[in-house]
Amino acid sequence: MVLGTASQVPTRHRNHNGYLLRWDGEGILFDPGEGTQRQMLRAGVAAHDINRICITHFHGDHSLGLAGVIQRINLDQVPHPVTAHYPASGQKFFDRLRYATAYRETVPLREEPVAADGVLAQGSSYVLEARLLSHPVESFGYRITEPDGRRMVPELLARHGIKGPDVGRIQREGRLGAVTLDEVSEPRPGQRFAFVMDTRLCPGVDALAEGCDMLVIESTFLDEDERLATDHGHMTAGQAARVARDAGVRHLVLTHFSQRYTDPAAFERQARAAGFEGELTVAADLLRVPLPKRG
Repeated sequence: MVLGTASQVPTRHRNHNGYLLRWDGEGILFDPGEGTQRQMLRAGVAAHDINRICITHFHGDHSLGLAGVIQRINLDQVPHPVTAHYPASGQKFFDRLRYATAYRETVPLREEPVAADGVLAQGSSYVLEARLLSHPVESFGYRITEPDGRRMVPELLARHGIKGPDVGRIQREGRLGAVTLDEVSEPRPGQRFAFVMDTRLCPGVDALAEGCDMLVIESTFLDEDERLATDHGHMTAGQAARVARDAGVRHLVLTHFSQRYTDPAAFERQARAAGFEGELTVAADLLRVPLPKRG
């Protein structure tokens, strides 16, 4: 769910950043900028939907909404702990936002600051990693990877006479009599998602994007302003699209647009001109963008 798509300042049509990823029953909120709590209401997103908060960096358009979101989590007495990831170098900003005003804390908020590249969390449904980006303030991008699994093949099951409850049994135990799981299934690569905000082109961008089913990435500027983008630590639509093309991304979501541009279609045109041929979305506020089906 896209909650906001503006860079630096909101506009009449674009709120500050905010993105909620729903992943196997968990909700991960990325970069809640100013106004995120209201955008959540408009989008039908409840505080109960949030399990993790991931902040890429502490510029206001990516973090000013954190105070309201944290207070809403506590006001609504969310019944599960919430974990927050953010650059460790911005601890003082996180503290100020967390305790911006007085409120009653009712929900455990686990602070897990990010100090270097690597794995942040690992569970049965995903691995969360961070990679350092290139921006005037320390910034990290995030990547979520589902563990690889296996897909049952009906024709192979039928060939071995396996049906009904025995299908579940061979999935759980890896063998049914003389038949192994490998003989009736095929590899199923896990889904991969990356979230890349304010950054110039850098190795971290490529590492995060590699092989992703969906890449949500900043494209603050159009290509004619590439020098301006580099000077301010950002990317253009064409640069973002080339990253996605070279990384084999299936669905590219462009966002974080400068208020200087009024035609969203220009971002799509430049992304296509850069050679990206996969599914492409130019993000708009309150847009729902489904993950691609597993390949």
